[in-house]
Amino acid sequence: MSTAAPGSFQVTVQPSGRSFGAAADETLLGAAIRQGIGLPYGCKDGACGSCKCKKLSGEVEHRAHQSKALSPDEEAAGYVLTCSAVALSDVVLESRQVTDESAFPVKKMPSRVLSLEKKSQDVMLVKLQLPANDTLRYHAGQYVEFILRDGARRSYSMANAPHNGPHVELHIRHMPGGKFTDHVFGAMKEKEILRVEGPYGSFFLREDSAKPIVLLASGTGFAPIKAIIEHMQYKRIDRPTVLYWGGRRPGDLYMDNWVKERCAEMGQLRYVPVVSNALPEDDWTGRTGFVHKAVLEDFPDLSGHQVYACGAPIVVDSARDEYTRVAGLPADEFYADAFTSEADKTQG
Repeated sequence: MSTAAPGSFQVTVQPSGRSFGAAADETLLGAAIRQGIGLPYGCKDGACGSCKCKKLSGEVEHRAHQSKALSPDEEAAGYVLTCSAVALSDVVLESRQVTDESAFPVKKMPSRVLSLEKKSQDVMLVKLQLPANDTLRYHAGQYVEFILRDGARRSYSMANAPHNGPHVELHIRHMPGGKFTDHVFGAMKEKEILRVEGPYGSFFLREDSAKPIVLLASGTGFAPIKAIIEHMQYKRIDRPTVLYWGGRRPGDLYMDNWVKERCAEMGQLRYVPVVSNALPEDDWTGRTGFVHKAVLEDFPDLSGHQVYACGAPIVVDSARDEYTRVAGLPADEFYADAFTSEADKTQG
C-alpha cells in the first residue's frame, strides 16, 4: 500500500530503501531532487543516460528522450530514464549510487564576475563571487546552471572544490556563434551580475570505497576532475589515482602545469597527458592517440577500479562500453559527467 500523498505515487530505491512521493505529472528525477534524494543524473532532459536505472516493479510512462539515452530494447528490458519517466503506479527502482548524504539543496542566487582569464585560445577561466550570506553547498564535481535573461540555461561544472571558495571557478570553452560563450569571450566584464542555480549532478567522488581511481578527461571535461583532485588533496584521500587528460593539441591541456604541481605534492597521483592530433611544430613527445584507449593500454583489467570520466561524447561513451565489456569494470563503478562537451552541454 502506498504511503505517498494523495494524487502521487511512492517511489522506493533499492538497495538503500529510500523512498519519496512523485506527483502524477512529475518526473521521478524531478520529485527526487525536490525531496533531497540523491538519484544519479546529469542533463535532466533525456539526452545523456546518466539517470538510467533498473525498474524492479511498477509502471512508468516516458516523455520525449533521445534513444542514445534509453533505447527501445533497454526500455523493454525494464530500464527507466528517471528524468523523463512519470509514475503510473508505485514504483521500485534499483540504483546503487543513491546515498543518504548525497543531495544538497538546489538554490537560485545572483553571482558577480570576479575575474576573466584566458587559459588557451578558446578556454576562459571565469571566477564568480557568490552572496556572502547564502553559501552554495556542493560536492566537488557538480555543476551550476546560468539562467539567461530569456530563460535559457547554460550548464558548467565547478572547477574548484568547495573548500577553495566562496568563489566558484568555471572553465568555459568558446563555441563560435553561441549566444552565451560569444558574450563570455566578447562583451563580458568584471562585476557583471549573472543568475545561477545549483548544485546539480551526481558526478562526485564516492568516498566510501578504497578502490584505486582512474580519472579520465578530455578538453574542458577537466574542470570537474580538477575539483575532485583538489577535494582529494584537502581531505587527504590517498587512494592510488591516475589522471588521463586528452586533447587534440598540447594547448588543449590548458592547466598542464597545475596538474604536474599537484602530482609533486600528492604522492598517490599520477598524470598521463594524451594528444590525438599533434602537429610537427608542437614538438609533442608524449602519448598519442585516443585518451580512453591509453587507459586500456595501461589497465587491461579494471575490475578493481573506479573510473570518473568527463569529456567529449565519443570519449565517455566509448570508455563506458569498452571498460565494462573488455576490461571488466563493474558498470556501477563508472561515473560520468553527463555534460560531455561544451557544445552538448550548453549549445553555446
